[in-house]
Amino acid sequence: MSRLDESLDFMPVRIAVLTVSDTRSLDDDRSGQVLVDRIAAAGHDLADRRILPDERAAIADQLRAWIADPQIDVVISTGGTGLTGRDVTVEAHRDVYEKEIDAFGTVFTILSMEKIGTSAVQSRATGGVAGGTYLFALPGSPGACKDAWDGILAKQLDYRHRPCNFVEIMPRLDEHLRRK
Repeated sequence: MSRLDESLDFMPVRIAVLTVSDTRSLDDDRSGQVLVDRIAAAGHDLADRRILPDERAAIADQLRAWIADPQIDVVISTGGTGLTGRDVTVEAHRDVYEKEIDAFGTVFTILSMEKIGTSAVQSRATGGVAGGTYLFALPGSPGACKDAWDGILAKQLDYRHRPCNFVEIMPRLDEHLRRK
């Protein structure tokens, strides 16, 4: 079973938050604020925060910019993961992924089923890796952001979490780019 190894020191990671919305601003971005608050409470560093409209190319460009920034370890986006025509965040994420973390969406769906039942099938939450950076796309509701952070990300972004976590393998995420 998972646990925290208190004999290890906590290692903060640098996280960028992207809200994808045609209508939100920083003043009324409740989902982005949920993530910002949880990132701070966990002891991590907020590296950047942006809001972009539901435009696939703009989202992918922002993800690429953050991937190229050595001061950003993780990107979490919220919004645009549904099924409507304007929901293009998942496609933008997949445009930049080198590897998809398939189980992230599965575990998120399991957590969502406990809260919202079969409505969980309408979410396309996803996770992946590119250029040594973790990327996660969450639904645009505050509740979904809380569920993803509390149920998955808080643990996986904590170096002390056992039996394994995302942080401990961060130095090796881009090893294929360094091979000659």
